[in-house]
Parts: sequence; structure tokens; C-alpha cells
Amino acid sequence: MAFDGADLGPVKARLLERLAQDENDANALMDLSIVLQLMGQRDLGLSMQALALEIRQLYRLRCSADSVGIRLLAIVSPGDLAVNNAVEFLTEGSDITLDLLYVAPDIPVPAVVPDHDLAMVAVCETDQNRPLLKHIEILAKSWPRPVLCAPDRIARLSRDGACALLQSAPGLVMPVTTRVDRSALLSVGRSELALTAIVREGSLPIIVRPVDSQKGHGLRKLNSREAIVEYLEARPENAFYVAPYVEYRSSDGQFRKYRIVLIDERPYACHMAISDHWVVHYVRAGMTESVPKRAEEARFFAGFDEDFARRHHDALRAIAKRVELEYVGIDCGETPDGELLIFELDSGMTVHSMDPVDIFPYKQPQMQRVFRAFRQMLIDACIK
Repeated sequence: MAFDGADLGPVKARLLERLAQDENDANALMDLSIVLQLMGQRDLGLSMQALALEIRQLYRLRCSADSVGIRLLAIVSPGDLAVNNAVEFLTEGSDITLDLLYVAPDIPVPAVVPDHDLAMVAVCETDQNRPLLKHIEILAKSWPRPVLCAPDRIARLSRDGACALLQSAPGLVMPVTTRVDRSALLSVGRSELALTAIVREGSLPIIVRPVDSQKGHGLRKLNSREAIVEYLEARPENAFYVAPYVEYRSSDGQFRKYRIVLIDERPYACHMAISDHWVVHYVRAGMTESVPKRAEEARFFAGFDEDFARRHHDALRAIAKRVELEYVGIDCGETPDGELLIFELDSGMTVHSMDPVDIFPYKQPQMQRVFRAFRQMLIDACIK
């Protein structure tokens, strides 16, 4: 409903009515938390989540299939909608029973958890989640069922960590990303420190973003030292990622960003966005308004295995082997020389089938293919 721009007010009102009848209705509190966050009331939403977790740590999503198949326990973190993999999108419409178990260093695992076939760590890599990933790493060592997406491997996916992981991998480009504090970045902007102190190439323009930022928040291309100072004057954060800008404009002057997921090391296309701006976001790229752009995306899906995946076979295989995760998302582009340009690796990259079928008729079949692959990955993990 939020994706379609629907009014969530009536849903909020119904949940409040339930809570008026039973203030300990944990399901209503958790649903209200999500609704409030979707309505832009993040802090209030998180307070509702905290109340829900005081009552219960475990939440089951309804299985829409008639028969019950795999029983998946997703280990998730308290926090907003960006801190976990939205596994519920991947299991939507399937026979997978999904239980969400909220854990934290100060929230012990319940003495009894529902029986399950396997667990999956759905906590994303962030500074805030690092202590939790270490905590889950300890828990996973004695977990009674197979655990997918090992927390220590997820922890390697920070922007600088992923860069280090993929350096020298064949067929791909991932600009050397450095984490710097505010004072060092400011010193470079004021010409008190050499640019090579934060960017190995020592040349402008550079890309700067706050640590833990998502969806392009605070992301800027800075062409001068003066621009660095101006950028910091407008930003409150104390830690940033810095990397050299890599040109990836296509011959037609447009920028193309691809979202790929690796499931059991095999690549699957999730979307392609085309924009005249170097920061490409699907919802702002005009895909809904442009028939030619959607036609190109449909061709991208149709020919993915024989074209994109084949051309970048070595690069995608190297990523799979180095990341060592059963499920991981990749946002990428292509350089003018045809190499795979990596923007980000993320074990929680959002993958969904919410786009309207009348405008994007080619998306549902593709996303169902992704969801089937995810389900098969779970089945195979149970057999191993």
C-alpha cells in the first residue's frame, strides 16, 4: 500500500483499536511500528517496536500456501526498515513458513524457539549492527539447525570492506573506498592535507557519502576542495566513505544501474534503471513514465543469462567465491571498457515484486524466478 501511495491512516486506526482492546497485542504493536515508519514517523514506530519486543521476540508471517513447506527462521535486528533483509518479500506467496526472531546483545534468545528446518541471518552490515553480528556469530556456533549467511561474512560487506574483498578480482572495477573522519576530510578540503591521504589516485572528482547512509542520502560527487568544505558545512555526520569517481556513462549519454542477486552463487537479474544522472535510483529514474526504458529493461531480463551474465561470468563468479554468502545483492554498472563496475554489495538489498503488472508486465515472471531460486536454495541447504 505504501509503495502504491495508498493512505495508511485507516490501517493505523484499526491497529490502534486493537491495542485499545488489548495493550499487550504484540502483533498489533509490531504492525503499527511498520505502518508508522512507512508514514515517516520513524522514532514513534521504533518505540512501538520496543514495546512489542518487551512482550515477545518472535513473530510469524502468515504462509499464503495451502500446504506448509520449508520452515525458515530469520534472525533479525531491532531497528528501522533498513537494518534487516526484507526476507518476507522473498517468501511472499510461497509455502515457506517464516518466523522472525529479534535478537540483540542485551536481548537473550528465548529458551524455546519454534522448530525450524534452517535459520538465516537477515541482519545487514552497519556500524550499529556490528556488535550484534558478533553476538550472532557466537550463537550460530551452537545453533541446532543449519545457519545461512554467516554473520562474520556479512560483517565484511562494509563499503571499504567489500572493496578490499574484491580488489584484483578479474573483470570488475570497484574503486578503492576509504573510511575517513570528518576532521581528515575537512583538512583535505582546506588544503592542509594531501588528497592522496584519502584517495589513492589523488585526483578529483571524488564520491563522498556518510557511513551507513542508504538510498543516496548524503551522496555527492565533489569536483574541488572548496566543494568538500561546502559539503561538510551541510552535513552533521562524523564518518564518511570516500572513493574516486568512475565514469560509467553509456554511449547514448545515459547511466545504467543493474541490481543482481547471487543465490547459491548463481546470478539473477532484479532490475535495471536508466537515468541521465549519475546517481541512479529506480524510483526516480523515470522508468514508470518511459516506454523505451521499460522495453530495454524487459530485453535485459530476457537476455540476461546469455548476455550480461555470460559477459561478466568471471567477475560474478569471483564475487560469489570471495563473498561466500548463500544470498547477496549487487548494485553495479558497466564501464565504457565493458568491465563490471561495483557500487555496493549487501546481504539485505531489497528485492520485491510490487511494481504494477499493467506497467511492468515482464517483472512478475522474472521476480518469481528469483523467488523460486531462493526457495530452492533453502531446500538444498536442508539436504546438505
